[in-house]
Amino acid sequence: MTISMYQASVPRLVNVLNNLSNILDKAQTHADAKKIDPTVLTQFRLFPDMLNFARQIQIASDTAKGVVARLAGVESPVYEDNEQSFAELKARIAKTVAYIQSFKPEQIDGTEDKDIVTKRGDKETHYKGMQFLLGHAIPNIYFHTTTAYNILRHNGVEIGKRDYLGNP
Repeated sequence: MTISMYQASVPRLVNVLNNLSNILDKAQTHADAKKIDPTVLTQFRLFPDMLNFARQIQIASDTAKGVVARLAGVESPVYEDNEQSFAELKARIAKTVAYIQSFKPEQIDGTEDKDIVTKRGDKETHYKGMQFLLGHAIPNIYFHTTTAYNILRHNGVEIGKRDYLGNP
């Protein structure tokens, strides 16, 4: 049995983003119960040279919508990256999930060998579709999701492995 590029991307991305949204609910509940200003959590970083919690969510969202768009050969929507509250971050995730779910398998399947070029500053990186999806985008999304999870755990939010994994 083979797995399609669509099945390896869209359902997995939706799952990780929905789990992240559910974790945000628990973070809001924690902030309310402990009478913590939520911006203390959304602006928290594990180390001074690391990005804060809100930015981790934004990058996970950008990576998810970007990989699907690149594979399908369409422009990815640009978000303003101005979310500060849990509600705003949840809205961003919901918007990203809706965007990702708008793609059909025929737009993504067959892109295993598609040339993908990313550009960061003056540096271009060349990938094939499957390499980009499995070797770059998926690990990047999990990295930022894990970092967001760890920021919340570090701050006492009662979340665990089941919250992170959800119901794959």
